[in-house]
Amino acid sequence: MKTIVENNDNSNKNEGILYPAGGPGRHLKSGLANKTLMLGAMINEYARPSLAKIYKEAGYDFLFIDYEHLFFDFESLYDTVLAARAYGLPPIAKTPQLERAEVAKLLDSGVVGIQLPRTESKEQIQELISYMKFPPNGTRAAAGNLGNTDYKPVSDWRQWMVDQDEETTVVVHIETKLGYENAEEIISTPEVDMVYVGPGDFSIEMGQPFDWAHPDVTTPMKEILEICNKYDVAFGTTPANHTIAKELVNKGMRFVEDGGELGFITKGAQEKVKGYKDMLTE
Repeated sequence: MKTIVENNDNSNKNEGILYPAGGPGRHLKSGLANKTLMLGAMINEYARPSLAKIYKEAGYDFLFIDYEHLFFDFESLYDTVLAARAYGLPPIAKTPQLERAEVAKLLDSGVVGIQLPRTESKEQIQELISYMKFPPNGTRAAAGNLGNTDYKPVSDWRQWMVDQDEETTVVVHIETKLGYENAEEIISTPEVDMVYVGPGDFSIEMGQPFDWAHPDVTTPMKEILEICNKYDVAFGTTPANHTIAKELVNKGMRFVEDGGELGFITKGAQEKVKGYKDMLTE
């Protein structure tokens, strides 16, 4: 298996490399820039390297790890991130809080995208960016020869820091009324790469709990999409259904954070049981 994901010696030997753009973060950004719909699969509870492989074989383009809500340990996350990078699946993780050490651990593990839950202000996203970028663009501390280099020795630290700044992907997560109201100042912030509208909490904030298809939810979501188009920032969500997904794609949506393994397992199990029960009643 070819697992070269960084090109620290600046060579142009891209043949057979998983990430011709230079690394998983740049590969993700390149796909988004091409305005091709990128499909991301979630990890909700079972952080396992094999799950990253299953998602890759299913055809997903990136991995989203929900590290805010769930209970797997960091070692499991680390192993899964390394596997995802090796399989050609750029990993994004939701940080549990806006805190330097949390962001640093995720980036050092090899996560390329940091998603900030409940983004509500420009100041919040500027703080996140400062934790993700090296001086003079931010305040990130250097820790190489870890997952963020796939354990390849760093021969040119100056170039490595430049590469890492290009690799890191800043993901806004709007899920509150305040975030919606401040959407333009947030999205227009330099270095913002992706904007995700979380339909669960967003629907609650808009007074329609978990009715993701309600106009009170989809209308402001489309307004955020229009702002993203204005500033050429990739917009994505978890659509309520394929009809809404197609409408959003036609309006410029560039990525989807699809379901996670819990939903896939539950749906598959229910369909299996229903199939047998229906068979017995025929």
